Amino acid sequence: NVVYAGMGEHAVRGVMTSHGDGVYRSTDGGKTWRHVGLEKTRAISRIRIHPKDPNLVYVAAQGAPYGPNPERGIYRSKDGGTTWELVLLVGETAGASDLSMDMTNPRILYAAFWDHLRQPWEVRSGGPGSGIHKSTDGGTTWQKITTGLPPLIGKVSVDVSRANPERVYAIVEADPGGGLFRSDDGGKNWRVMNQDWSIRARAWYYMEVFADPLNADVVYVMNAPFMKSIDGGRTFTSVRVPHGDNHDLWINPDDNRILINANDGGANVSFNGGETWSTQENQPTAQFYRVNTDNQFPYHVYGGQQDNSTVAIVSRAGGGGIGWKDWYEVGGCESAYVAFDPNAPRYVYAGCYMGQISEWDRTTATERDVMAYPVLPAALASRDMKYRFNWNAPILVSPHDPNTVYHGGNVVLKSTNRGRTWTEISPDLTRDDSTKQGPGGAPITNEGAGGEIYGTLAYVIESPRERGTIWTGSDDGLVQVTRDGGGTWNNVTPREVGEALIHAIDVSPHDPGTAYVAATRYKFNDFTPHLFKTTDYGRTWRRLVNGIEPDAWVRVVREDPVRRGLLYAGTETGFYVSFDGGERWQRMQRNLPLVPITDLQVHGNDLVAATSGRAFWILDDLSPLRQYADQVAQAAVHLYRPADAYRAIGGGGFGFDQSRAGRNPPNGAILYYALKAAPDSASPAKLEILDEAGTVIRTYSSRRAAGQGGQGGPGGPGGQGGPMLPARVGLNRFAWDLRHERPTAVPGAYVFGALIGRRAVPGNYQVRFTVEEQVATQPLRVLPDPRIQTAAADYKAQDDLLAALTRDVSAIHEGVNRVRAVRDQVNQTVERSKGQAGAQAVADAAKTLVDRLNATEDSLIQKRTVDGQTVINFPMRLNQFFIYLMNAVDGADDGVTDGARARHVDLERLWATQKANLDRVLGAELAAFNAVVREQGIGAVVVPAARAPLIP
Repeated sequence: NVVYAGMGEHAVRGVMTSHGDGVYRSTDGGKTWRHVGLEKTRAISRIRIHPKDPNLVYVAAQGAPYGPNPERGIYRSKDGGTTWELVLLVGETAGASDLSMDMTNPRILYAAFWDHLRQPWEVRSGGPGSGIHKSTDGGTTWQKITTGLPPLIGKVSVDVSRANPERVYAIVEADPGGGLFRSDDGGKNWRVMNQDWSIRARAWYYMEVFADPLNADVVYVMNAPFMKSIDGGRTFTSVRVPHGDNHDLWINPDDNRILINANDGGANVSFNGGETWSTQENQPTAQFYRVNTDNQFPYHVYGGQQDNSTVAIVSRAGGGGIGWKDWYEVGGCESAYVAFDPNAPRYVYAGCYMGQISEWDRTTATERDVMAYPVLPAALASRDMKYRFNWNAPILVSPHDPNTVYHGGNVVLKSTNRGRTWTEISPDLTRDDSTKQGPGGAPITNEGAGGEIYGTLAYVIESPRERGTIWTGSDDGLVQVTRDGGGTWNNVTPREVGEALIHAIDVSPHDPGTAYVAATRYKFNDFTPHLFKTTDYGRTWRRLVNGIEPDAWVRVVREDPVRRGLLYAGTETGFYVSFDGGERWQRMQRNLPLVPITDLQVHGNDLVAATSGRAFWILDDLSPLRQYADQVAQAAVHLYRPADAYRAIGGGGFGFDQSRAGRNPPNGAILYYALKAAPDSASPAKLEILDEAGTVIRTYSSRRAAGQGGQGGPGGPGGQGGPMLPARVGLNRFAWDLRHERPTAVPGAYVFGALIGRRAVPGNYQVRFTVEEQVATQPLRVLPDPRIQTAAADYKAQDDLLAALTRDVSAIHEGVNRVRAVRDQVNQTVERSKGQAGAQAVADAAKTLVDRLNATEDSLIQKRTVDGQTVINFPMRLNQFFIYLMNAVDGADDGVTDGARARHVDLERLWATQKANLDRVLGAELAAFNAVVREQGIGAVVVPAARAPLIP
């Protein structure tokens, strides 16, 4: 049950890496966690626990990737993390990249050290601090072991075999001389076994070694491929896994066929030594760089995900949730910005490494390259490139002209003919420091995938209010603006920024001269937030970080398009909001995971977030934030004005896997209200929906209502009442599903279909919220589904028919309930008459009446049906005929069919006949029975009064 977690990514990508805050410990198998220190170690590569003492634990701290720090090396705790001692420190730029424990003698430890420094323009991997160290006394003393290893090495990974503790494997970055090394004498002497580049390419990112616990000749190396050797490391073969870019491996020490692999796509399990693997399509862990949305209904969300494809996915889907069928690729690759005309997103422009850009045609599902100067300068020094493009190079479509596309390199490129030709509309808008434009890796291994290309534009935005006003931000800290479409440019960089990544710029939707800049300096080992605001096109700036935590660097800021001064900020450690233009910030995390937020976009009433590690998230309705004020906070009761609600048609689904689905927004109108105090139990809160005529069509209460039963579904039972209205102190959210009250139900009866109220027609409604003597009201608009063109007369005709069907279903069920109540009384009367002179007469009369009551009930409802399968066995009755027609008419917005009208006429005829029979049984035939019982001096049976109809 004792588990330790070491925080921070030790595969230190320059484009998307999060540092950690030390070590956490769980003593209940991971259910709860406690922080146990080492906050400043930043990146932990490995934890080893003594096999017989869970309080004796060792931590390999790799340290800060972007600068020197002393909090790195091998730490030891003998008390489960309460206290720590640094038992091996090599240097402030050399961290522990791996740690292996001899499980046959846990006092023997092997530590791999990596001398490294990551800068925005270069990965320095290698130096005097790199090497392998061994301890034979539980970490108290250490000896560096070098015999047989190259003189200059970079990253190292090491593992000792459980099957033979004298055998130790190490994968070593060096050139010349790098590769897989093996020692057969406990690390005293080493010899190189294999130097294939497939096991040591991009050492800083991959290159982890794992010895099989049961077979000393089997060893694995994680690299872009998953590599395995069965001959002691002499030769390797690639093992097929669900995803490339492999980083970690766990091998069951008792059964080496059981493996868990971690890679850039997720985690997967094998039970047969890697022949087959479990799926990774059940882990919502995408790392998105940016987010964009279109104006389809429902709108689609787009982004490029780290080491995976671009993605577009619907924000709402039918069938119970957003599933795998609801997303698709849109060109480009993992590092992409994605851009398009939001009103007509046929052509989608998406980026890739080193300036690649493609146009994806939604209609034909084809993709073509539209790069301004088609070249893939992999491994070249960036000073030798025609254009320098950021790993995440900005692409945007002009908000004023959907035919204009911009692509940011070190200059701004513009195309007006779908990428056939591009024009430079700016000079170099970066610092253009040639000393930072060399190879991306040193001193051993070059890194040329594009993440270290420096002096590039990281953000480009055209003002939504002024055509031709374009702002740019570079990865080396410059902010520039043109107000004439690129004719002249002005450097308007805030003085306090320094050399930084300008991650995002937002132009105020309310004032063309107001803009916000989010800059990050974490690549310079500065984790403080940097957020600036100008109101004069960049002539002056103010820093606005009051309330943001000191190490929550800001990646993105957006101003709300409805409420001036309402700002949203995405940081490394979560989400913040400001109601006063950035003067004061407050955290607003709610159910959003504590995760880096890389981008934000406001879409209508929603806020869409791209995260690094938890995929896309949507805050479904911004109404409370847009309307919040101090007087709202002080009010005893406040009902927020709801956003417009759409009467959307959702698709059906069968066997939908909720565990692998994204969540839909709440169905219907989202209603928010705030309470200063919880209502008294004797006076529950009440929420009512009124139509345009002022008639209450739906009522909810904070008091739990007893379920009437009978609300089933195809293949499943029903029987629940309506949802209870939440009434907590503070903000409450409740969704009206845009339906009227449902028909009367028969308690305990199974219904095949949905016994629900009809949908409200598009139009104007009112929400009324009552708590004790306080009443608050707000208007609400229900809009039609934009995808469906239906006339108002057709909506009315549908509503009229559904209202009639609802009344009929209620009347039928009310009749059944009254029949059951009368029958119960009749049976009770028989019991009371026993022992009296006329008991037999009463019993005879009762049998006649009960037979008629049973026959009447059987004509209205099928009592023998208990689930979706027994529907097949026993014929449906009248109520089910009406419910089926009601569901069919309610399920679409294209107008009532002639067939539905004809069926309704026939059902009304059937119901008229059955109703006459019902009235006769509960009238004349019951009266005859009552005449008999009165003669015996027994009280008469009374027919319960019909309840007032629930549905107008």
